[in-house]
Amino acid sequence: MVFLMFVVLYCTATNAQDRLLTRNGSISFYSKTPLEDIEANTQTAVSVLDKKTGEIEFSVLVKSFTFEKALMQEHFNEDYLESDKFPKSTFKGHIEALDKLSFDKDGKYSVSVTGELTIHGQSRTLTTPVTFTILKGVALADAQFDIALSDYKVAIPSLVKDKISKTVKIAVRLSYVAQAQP
Repeated sequence: MVFLMFVVLYCTATNAQDRLLTRNGSISFYSKTPLEDIEANTQTAVSVLDKKTGEIEFSVLVKSFTFEKALMQEHFNEDYLESDKFPKSTFKGHIEALDKLSFDKDGKYSVSVTGELTIHGQSRTLTTPVTFTILKGVALADAQFDIALSDYKVAIPSLVKDKISKTVKIAVRLSYVAQAQP
């Protein structure tokens, strides 16, 4: 019995060492429009990265995005993203060519990440380049990509349809540290 408990604790500790975590990831989006530029950000994305398998996930509450103008934030949550109905956006995927990335050696590494991005209740496969900067045990992941609002069934009112861009540029910055041991 003692041996079984030791094995369970050892496996749990080993798995925790392979996982990196952030609770304050930054996600922003930007859309240039003739009417008015649309920009928002959040610093509350939660993400886990498994160094051994390259599996990566993140989740963000839609209502956590802040805008310069309160009215824009209200329209975003109520009319466009319907955040009461679809409270979270998520990504679940994996690092391609994980062998090109060393979490134990300081440096910059360019890899691709492929997975399912879910926004507004709609999921789409996404492959995007990601730059990992490893410095003194911290892994910083930076990615930028564009999405089409129509892919995620984000409806734009006909009144402003010609004045709002049909694509949005998304920037993700996640700073990972080793997950705390249980």
